[in-house]
Amino acid sequence: MELQSQIPILRPSIHARRANIVVKFQDLYGFTVEGNVDDVNVLNEVREKVRNQGRVWWALEASKGANWYLQPEILMIGDGIALKKTSLKISTLTNAITLKRLVRKGIPPVLRPKVWFSLSGAAKKKSTVPESYYSDLSKAVDGKVTPATLQIDHDLPRTFPGHPWLDTPEGHAALRRVLVGYSFRDSDVGYCQGLNYVAALLLLVMKTEEDAFWMLAVLLENVLVRDCYTTNLSGCHVEQRVFKDLLAQKCPRIATHLDDMGFDVSLVATEWFLCLFSKSLPSETTLRVWDVLFYEGAKVLFHAALAIFKMKENELLMTHQVGDVINIIQTTSHQLFDPDELLTVAFEKIGSMTTNTISKQRKKQEPAVLAELDQRLRRLNSLKETGKNT
Repeated sequence: MELQSQIPILRPSIHARRANIVVKFQDLYGFTVEGNVDDVNVLNEVREKVRNQGRVWWALEASKGANWYLQPEILMIGDGIALKKTSLKISTLTNAITLKRLVRKGIPPVLRPKVWFSLSGAAKKKSTVPESYYSDLSKAVDGKVTPATLQIDHDLPRTFPGHPWLDTPEGHAALRRVLVGYSFRDSDVGYCQGLNYVAALLLLVMKTEEDAFWMLAVLLENVLVRDCYTTNLSGCHVEQRVFKDLLAQKCPRIATHLDDMGFDVSLVATEWFLCLFSKSLPSETTLRVWDVLFYEGAKVLFHAALAIFKMKENELLMTHQVGDVINIIQTTSHQLFDPDELLTVAFEKIGSMTTNTISKQRKKQEPAVLAELDQRLRRLNSLKETGKNT
């Protein structure tokens, strides 16, 4: 007994014990979140931040007038603020600057549908066609079978399985109508895997199929770079090359280390750019990125992607295996429950990146990507011809 009393009792720290307690719960959009007690506390803090941010928006509505942020005089062009020549008022400029700051801090969930629909250009796009456009399109394509509809049907049950609404017959039907409808609207895109996750999240936010459809349309036709979702994914390949260049500029130590390891950043970044982080980040963090995406444009995707690498710079520099890099990046992204943690790094530590600069990078990379895809196609056709002749 005396000997035992001299042996220290080793107990895990409170933090360690809490970290080992795994809990599951649903977030604001119905997704099941799995994490430890500390993650739960972070999410509770995020919910409080969302409530406080909502109070800021409501207070501004009271002082500036209802829907002040939807006035047509406030325009965002690229990463600068442009005002109509007839509206060069200090108050308008102030409102535009205020709105940009507010959007980066997060749009309250209850206001997201209305704010996104206006700021993204979806409302303007919808106004150019007859009121019955979506319902007429849905009726016209009902029952038609194409390679796109077959792939959509295959992907529906794999889109956020287990979600209390999306993974139901009603949810599948709504998502199918949006995706099939768009596949007929733009035959060049048709359907590409990845769009199912994007459209599903749009449905949850926008509440109605028609609004989700127009948000998808403005996203693919105006917000993102063209050809991201076409058959050869040329736009996506260009974005990957641009991201690699930006990583070398903004995080040179990480880029050099990964190059020495032979690590290709597209191993993790392709899904980010195709699914717009919807499969990688927690839902509220994803939607905070989308808040900025629909107002400032696609440059925010590069900001967010670079931030994820930057946040784990020290850990990444200690890796020696490709698998370790993938594990660090995936674990980090899946546990980014606090959107401010990501976006603070994205905008304050990564630094400024203009849309014009990114556009120049894209133009620089396009010839090499197209040449590579053409060479790949020639090689594939050659193999097919060889197979026919044997």
